Amino acid sequence: MLSRAKDKIYEVKDFPKPGIGFKDITPLIQDASSFNFVIEKIAAWAKERKPDIIAGIESRGFIFAAPIAHHLGLGLAIIRKKGKLPRKTVCVRAPNEYAVEYFEMHEDSVSPNQRVLIVDDLIATGSSSISAIDLVKKLGGEVIGFASVVELEFLKGVEAIKKVYPDVEILSLIRFE
Repeated sequence: MLSRAKDKIYEVKDFPKPGIGFKDITPLIQDASSFNFVIEKIAAWAKERKPDIIAGIESRGFIFAAPIAHHLGLGLAIIRKKGKLPRKTVCVRAPNEYAVEYFEMHEDSVSPNQRVLIVDDLIATGSSSISAIDLVKKLGGEVIGFASVVELEFLKGVEAIKKVYPDVEILSLIRFE
């Protein structure tokens, strides 16, 4: 089933800019069995870590974080790009492969010492993942895991995350070398 899910991810060359091979997950989420397989696998891994809340990263991370939170009977905290949340927020710098951005969460999204499992669609260089962990920690949360559907192994993002946060467990279901 994992290979079927991987086969549903298309590469779009030179998007969003020349030299980038964009991993398009829309065929995976359109296929009910592949989408459900991914949700079940990540939810089972997450459950073992006993999170209190799931945090999803804008925007494609929301697609996976919300059903995982629902599956586990947990709430969902959202990590958004700067300026998109209406109440008081906490902010961190979030450089990525394309630009320097900022991530924000409502200041009451995560309680001190709350066990947080972060979900995103993809780990590339790891910079966005590190920023998301920084943000949750800034709110006082304990990051107990980081799950992604896709990992671009050749960019060494998991290594970068582990260098900064060696105690955060990481799951990436589908890897591209």
